[in-house]
Amino acid sequence: MKTFSAKPAEVTKKWVIIDATGLVVGRLATLVAMRLRGKHLPTYTPHVDCGDNVIIINASKVVLTGRKRDNKVYYHHTGFIGGIKERSAKAILEGRFPERVVEKAIERMIPRGPLGRVQMGNLRVYPGAEHPHEAQQPEKLDIGAMNRKNMRAA
Repeated sequence: MKTFSAKPAEVTKKWVIIDATGLVVGRLATLVAMRLRGKHLPTYTPHVDCGDNVIIINASKVVLTGRKRDNKVYYHHTGFIGGIKERSAKAILEGRFPERVVEKAIERMIPRGPLGRVQMGNLRVYPGAEHPHEAQQPEKLDIGAMNRKNMRAA
């Protein structure tokens, strides 16, 4: 029996929607990263984009456990000498683009490289409940019901 290897033409992608209200960021990110890569499928092939298209709504309502909301720091560099900048998770979640906390958590769980960039392109994150993907008829995925640790009271 030969090892199965999916071809890009054979892959059928589903659309999945996840409501992130009250979900723990890391637990949400691991499940979404697995979906984006396609590792939940028996036909998973490492070098082919066989994952689903994932829509995350209410990303501004995610929960960080412990003191991470105040203590977790995100760094970026301006490109100038001594240009390292830092922002806390609280500042980002209360700022203009709160969905970036979820995006970064997922992005850091996806392998870096051309395939990882394509897989990250299959992720759509929205801070509110509205999204423009109703035409794709996404299937609702309830991550909070999978494990009681996935949900926290905000």
